[in-house]
Amino acid sequence: MLWILLAFLSAALLGFYDVFKKQALDSNAVIPVLLLNTLFSSIIFLPFIILSHSGQIAEHSIFYCTDFNWAEQRYIILKSCIVLSSWLLAYFGLKHLPLTIVGPINATRPVMVLVGAMTIFAERLNVWQWLGVIVALIGIEMLKHTSKKEGINWWHDKWIYFVILSNILGAVSGLYDKYLMATPENGGVGLNKMAVQSWYNIYQLGMMAVMLLLLWLPTHKKTTPFHWTWSIPLISLFLCMADFVYFYALGMDGAMISIVSMVRRGSVIVSFLCGALLLHEKNLKAKALDLALVILSMILLYIGSN
Repeated sequence: MLWILLAFLSAALLGFYDVFKKQALDSNAVIPVLLLNTLFSSIIFLPFIILSHSGQIAEHSIFYCTDFNWAEQRYIILKSCIVLSSWLLAYFGLKHLPLTIVGPINATRPVMVLVGAMTIFAERLNVWQWLGVIVALIGIEMLKHTSKKEGINWWHDKWIYFVILSNILGAVSGLYDKYLMATPENGGVGLNKMAVQSWYNIYQLGMMAVMLLLLWLPTHKKTTPFHWTWSIPLISLFLCMADFVYFYALGMDGAMISIVSMVRRGSVIVSFLCGALLLHEKNLKAKALDLALVILSMILLYIGSN
């Protein structure tokens, strides 16, 4: 199944995206970094909109962006709001927490997506999938105890709540993506995946520009200063590639949002290894065991889905 292979490719790209994001946020202001992320992403996709509109890209091309009317644009604006809210929470959480803590938490998002897919799209869980959910919950419980060694108390650390809420919104976004990409015959809207990815980045850029003007600029001298790093454009590059492959996989016949989301969380392996080798984070043995349980849960979900 090609869509599963594409999901694995998206996961690898997403892992490096997390690493560059952590590097860019090191002692840096969150809002300007996120603004530049949306700016570079918009610059990457704007040519596809222009070339498609002018007829330079053929309609059968995977890079073709259809023209949307206002009714369709409203769907994308809603997606932009959901994703941007998730990103803001994730950026602030990642800035203040180790990558080897955030990664395993993010890897449990498929459990949230499974619950949503079961409720909304009538995707029923079998024994293997339920085992996957239980193992994931055990892994998270162990991660809570491991975090205490670094002075992180889950019940009193607001950044943990930021990451968890970010993942809930991310799960909502994933379910919404399936609805947007699915054909009307399958209960969806049937929007062009390239156009969705292009336009939601542009809308996010406008939203972030407003936030920069209203929230960051008036107080930036009293908060964390902004400094340029080449990790910032790499965030956008790897995210755009990961999302392009992800949207393409979702648009294929037979693609299941619960499986695609689960495989994409395999990005935690890349981010965890980079956190250990490049960022030299602590308590790796305990975290590795917690991560192993999360990975085992994804394997069980994969077995149950086949």
